[in-house]
Amino acid sequence: MTLKESQQTVDEWIKKYGVRYFSELTNMTILTEEVGELARIMARTYGDQSFKKSDLESNLADEMADILWVLLCLANQTGVDLTEAFQNNLEKKTLRDSDRHKQNPKLK
Repeated sequence: MTLKESQQTVDEWIKKYGVRYFSELTNMTILTEEVGELARIMARTYGDQSFKKSDLESNLADEMADILWVLLCLANQTGVDLTEAFQNNLEKKTLRDSDRHKQNPKLK
């Protein structure tokens, strides 16, 4: 599924099941919450923190998908074409960083 198709799918789902989008500010807050949930899993899986019982049922892929869902909602609400935005962002990074990382001794 492309980003464009994903945006369309989310929009159709919201209209069919969600009644309407939450406000942009509410979705921004939800996005922050979802990123926190991903951070919690990452800290316990790849970092030094130990798991709590409540963490054991966490699902890394599902948390990433939750983040993508809310980001797609925000893009739809604000009129952002994520395909175009991502292509532009990739071009910007390529122009800016084409040699920068190759010159970084920390990455060698």
